[in-house]
Amino acid sequence: MRSLAAVVSRRDAEETRRTLSVQGLLREDLEVGHEGDQVLFPIVGPPATPLRRGTVEEREFLARPDEGARSYRDLVQVPPEFREELPRAFDVVGDIVLIRLPETLRPHALAVGSALLEFVPGARLVGLDLGVHGGARIRGLERIAGSGPWSTEHRENGLTLHVDLERAYFSPRLAREHALVAEEVRAGERVLDFACGVGPFAAHIVRDARAREVVAVDSNPAAIALARRNLARAGPDGRGRAILDAIETFAPSAGLCERAILNLPHGGVKYLPSVGATVAHGGSLHYYELTDRAHLEPRQEELVNGLESVVPGPWTVADRHVVHPYSPTEDLLGYRFERA
Repeated sequence: MRSLAAVVSRRDAEETRRTLSVQGLLREDLEVGHEGDQVLFPIVGPPATPLRRGTVEEREFLARPDEGARSYRDLVQVPPEFREELPRAFDVVGDIVLIRLPETLRPHALAVGSALLEFVPGARLVGLDLGVHGGARIRGLERIAGSGPWSTEHRENGLTLHVDLERAYFSPRLAREHALVAEEVRAGERVLDFACGVGPFAAHIVRDARAREVVAVDSNPAAIALARRNLARAGPDGRGRAILDAIETFAPSAGLCERAILNLPHGGVKYLPSVGATVAHGGSLHYYELTDRAHLEPRQEELVNGLESVVPGPWTVADRHVVHPYSPTEDLLGYRFERA
């Protein structure tokens, strides 16, 4: 059967699958295809934003055999009038499944949780994701099925990370970003990871063993405790450190680095100049922010001007890409600024 397809390399397949799933674009009636080193995802229509890597083309697909449930939505027992409101996307962190539900589906949360527990292999606990709140970026959670603690071990890009969703920030949707930033680190760099959460960026960099030093900083004691465990597990040679401190008190005495990371999408812009001041000439700053799609170009210029008003440059945008859609009007964007 012929269908529109998202065509990407195997390396980018998981990131693309997540993005298409969040947008509700994956066709459930057709098998995912393969052509050499490329993966073909059948989709119902063009993505809301261009694919970061890959193309949208037409391809032939095989129909998916009608064997059992193809989606958790096939298992949910809800009144027919609510079926179209069932989310197509959910997150898996270790053996924990997280899902967001519209208010109209909250009375049916138990049915949704039970279906996910049955559908996702190895799932132990299903939680209602109420969003990240506060300076410590703690995720609001409501248990809707399963049992056990909110702590788990999550596997991504060959690393095992200790995560506690109830006490420290972590997002499985950034797996590809963690790997991409680590890949850009050059031999001998000093790296500062601000608002590090449980330390996935730093752990990937330590694991790759090219940086001479990696310092991860967060103001949440629970996050730092987990980050220390993750850094020790990623590279036992001691080149990674996790420090309990706030950005505003750590940055002025942090010293210079060749690469800084600031993943604080809600309100992190206020720290951008002070983090930028830690980047040596010739260095890079990776910054993540929620950006309105209608405001992309003006926002990029605003960010550069904000940096240059405090930190001598010149600064340039070496890369800007959509990490994943966040809302009907906003995307999470990743920027890489370079200081000349």
